[in-house]
This record gives sequence, C-alpha cells and structure tokens, in this order.
Amino acid sequence: MDLTLSDEQKLVQQTARDFATREVAPRAKSIDKTGEWPRDLVRRLGELGFMGMAVPTECGGGGLDAISYAIAMEEVSAACASTGVIMSVSNSLYCDPLLKYGTDAQKKEFLEPYASGTKLGCFGLTEPMSGSDASNMATFAEASADGYVLSGSKNWITNGPFADTILVFATTQRGIGSKGTSAFIVPLDSPGVTRNHHDDKLGIRGAHSCTIFFENVRVPTAHRLGEQGAGFKIAMSTLDGGRIGIAAQALGIARSAYEKAVAYSKERKSFGVPISQHQAIQFKLADMSTEIDAARLLIWRAASMKDRGQRHTAESAIAKLFASEMSTRVTHQALQVYGGYGYSTEFDMERHYRDARITEIYEGTSEIQRIVIASATLKA
Repeated sequence: MDLTLSDEQKLVQQTARDFATREVAPRAKSIDKTGEWPRDLVRRLGELGFMGMAVPTECGGGGLDAISYAIAMEEVSAACASTGVIMSVSNSLYCDPLLKYGTDAQKKEFLEPYASGTKLGCFGLTEPMSGSDASNMATFAEASADGYVLSGSKNWITNGPFADTILVFATTQRGIGSKGTSAFIVPLDSPGVTRNHHDDKLGIRGAHSCTIFFENVRVPTAHRLGEQGAGFKIAMSTLDGGRIGIAAQALGIARSAYEKAVAYSKERKSFGVPISQHQAIQFKLADMSTEIDAARLLIWRAASMKDRGQRHTAESAIAKLFASEMSTRVTHQALQVYGGYGYSTEFDMERHYRDARITEIYEGTSEIQRIVIASATLKA
C-alpha cells in the first residue's frame, strides 16, 4: 500500500484543515455548551463538496475516493466532533447506499440534492428494543396495492430532527429473520411521520438525534431501495463504509486532544521545569502518538480497500474498534496531562473526553466489532 497522498488528496486535506481551523474550531465550544445545531457549518460542508464526497460529480457529489473522505473526516472532527458526525451520516449512511443500490430515478430525486448539501438525509436502523440485534426489528412494512404501509419507530437517528429524508429498514416478512428485512426511502414530511425532540447527550451535543415514529405511513414501491428482502444486506454493507467514517472521527478527536496535551506540557511547569521534561509525561505522549498513527494506518487500509472495490468488512471493523477505543484512551491520558485544568469546562479537553466515548457505541459497538472480526478470523 502506497502511503503517499496524491495531489488531489493533499488538496482535500488542506481544504478540510483550513475550513476546520478557521470556521469550525472557533465555534466548537459554543456548539457543545448550547447544544445548537451548526446549521451554517452544515451549509458550508455542502458548499465544499463534503456532504457526498464519494458520489460522482454528475450525481451532485465530489467524485472523490474513500481515503479523501477519511482525511476530511479526521480534520473536521478534530475541530468539532458534532460537525464531523453530521458529515459522516450524510456521506456514509445516506449517500453511499443510495449510490450503490438506488435506481436512476431514486438517485435523481433522493441522492443529487443530498450529495450537494442542498438537502439532508439520515439512516434509520436502530430501534428501542433492537440496537446491536439489527435483524430483530419491530418496525413493519405491510404490502399494499400501491406499495407498503410502514409502522414502527427508530431511535438515536443522527440528523433526524433536521433531515428531509430517512433511509429506513423494516421487516416485510416475519419469521425468516434478516432475510425478511427491506429498505425504504421515506421523506420525513410524509403523513404519519412524527419526530421527538432531540436527545440530550453526554457528548456530540450539536449533532442532534431523535426518535422518529411511523404510523401507517404509505410508501410507494418506487421508494423501496433494492429488492424486497435485501434490506439487511444493504444495512450491513452500508455500515462497513460507515465504520471508516466513525473511525476517522475518533482519530480526529484523539489527535486534537494529543496536540493540545503536547503544547500544554511544554508550557506547564512543575518542580522547576516544563512537565514535558518528566519521563512520566513523555511516556504518555509517546503512547498517544503511537496509537494515533496506528489508527490512521488501519483506517487508510480499510479506505483503500473500499476504493479498490475489495470486501473490507473485517478491516473496517478492526479500524473502528481500534480507533474508537484508542480515542477513549488518548483523551483520558491527555486530560491527565492537563491535571485539574483538564477537568474544567474552561478548556477543550473535557469535551474531547466526552465526545470520544460515543465512538465505541454507534455504528456498531466495540462488542459487535469483535464479533465481526472473530467471525472473519474463524472463517479464514
């Protein structure tokens, strides 16, 4: 694998870094404190082509590769994890499956304006009683003369309060497990759709999520994504790519915490010298640096496999597992370097610490990643 970035990838990295430094980072503390939805930053992401990066330009996207996406996700998330995950959901969980499985008509209506950032999409898989057990959904789509009638609920839907359309997964045939699941494109202004107030969360407080209810929502057959019964396959392949995005988000959070810890260690003095001269601090920084680099290499490996059209289920799971748990460890140690100041809301460190924790949970918990990795290992 060639680790040298192409000129195009370097340009993406610089563009994302400039945007993150100048426009996102100055807003991050306020977004976290107030829980505001960063509407203007989401609009700017669209203008930069970052809401549908891998979607071809003729479909409204940026026409870029998965490594460029991972690079941009790292940069944006280093500045503000809330803004990063809004971008991730649009790219990985909404645009990617529409691009892979959508008909020409579906792409025209439900992909082009979303990839360009004009509209916003979200992804509805998790339910109150089925998170990790995604094959056991209560939401049901009953066949009707002109399509389906959808009833049920989905929760923890990131972008849900502001999205225009949801890609929702529902059971269409009971009793056959995952083979009875189908995927549907549902405009959120459809009769019978209601949304709860956004969730109040520990971290990523600006990336609003909510529970969405469907009560006898009529969905035409033309809005089914893929064949009937193919929903579980679509969901799992979508999450393979989504885990690259969340791994990159975790990497960005960790890198930001690490860089601030390094700078602080050179300024803070104890026992007459900067704390960076104490071996105890040096060892923490060395471990953080090593883990961050290792995570980036795993992410780029999975992304490069996606770009080559290779199956990357295990590699994405490995990247997501390591990067998310690494982010928790790094932010923990970075906060320790800050000491009492790290625990204060005056500094960014406690925000990074809170934001990192969710990356071990959404788009497949660490436990699910281990199941995926073990399954691939035992099949080898």
